Amino acid sequence: MQAIRSILVVIQPDLPEQLALKRARLIAGVTQSHLHLLVCAEANQDHSALLDGLAEELAAEGFSCSAQQAWQESPHQTVIAAQQSEGCTLVIKQHRRDSLLKKAFLTPEDWKLLRYCPCPVLMVKSDEPWTGRAILAAVDVGNSDSEHQTLHTGIVSHASDIAHLCQGELHVLSAHPSPMLSAADPTFQLKETIERRYREACRRFQDEYEIDDNRLHIQEGPADVLIPKTAHQLNAAVTVIGTVARTGLAGALMGNTAEVVLDSLESDVLILKPEDIIQHLETLLQR
Repeated sequence: MQAIRSILVVIQPDLPEQLALKRARLIAGVTQSHLHLLVCAEANQDHSALLDGLAEELAAEGFSCSAQQAWQESPHQTVIAAQQSEGCTLVIKQHRRDSLLKKAFLTPEDWKLLRYCPCPVLMVKSDEPWTGRAILAAVDVGNSDSEHQTLHTGIVSHASDIAHLCQGELHVLSAHPSPMLSAADPTFQLKETIERRYREACRRFQDEYEIDDNRLHIQEGPADVLIPKTAHQLNAAVTVIGTVARTGLAGALMGNTAEVVLDSLESDVLILKPEDIIQHLETLLQR
């Protein structure tokens, strides 16, 4: 988080509370990042008065800021185009939940933004302050390849930075599968041995970030159920999760877990990608 130098803040004129800007102020106040305000709207809708007013407020508070209104076929494409042109390394947007009926026919714009944006995205879901609350890092240590290990390191590192930022407690969660007597690896035939393996995989996080056993949550069950449940039990302010591209698919696609928990989580959500996916997305955008 400390490496962030420019933040793109999506301003939604029909959401007067501007929760994304509230979070951006908090982060930029610590990182001294530049704030770029963006309204996604066509030219026949003039939001210059809103943008000018917000920019003046931020400047008066000592923030470096800029603002624009733009449109590139869809909201997520507009955000990504601005992120690329402005060199922003974090996008912050207030989450807008689509109806079940709408999702049955159309992929939600927020899901598309998470899939295709080549930088971390913070989806803001609550106006509650972060100060003094738990920060939850969700990792899948059952996948131990180098790509996942790098992603896990980034997830816990970002979650630790946020915990220091808001003087909160860092928690780590990893969901593990149910035992299977037919499993080829004896480790996965008993719950106790599965849990032991997952705890051993998390040991490096515990040592580096001084995470006590009571803040390490190794639980049996599907991640898309356990992540929201644990975040709710902890009253987490932010949940940090990651995504890795699916092999064999054209382009980089987000796994269903991250999309499902986006709607079911009560906390704000920070979504990260490994460096190779970011590079792949940036290459696609340059074509």
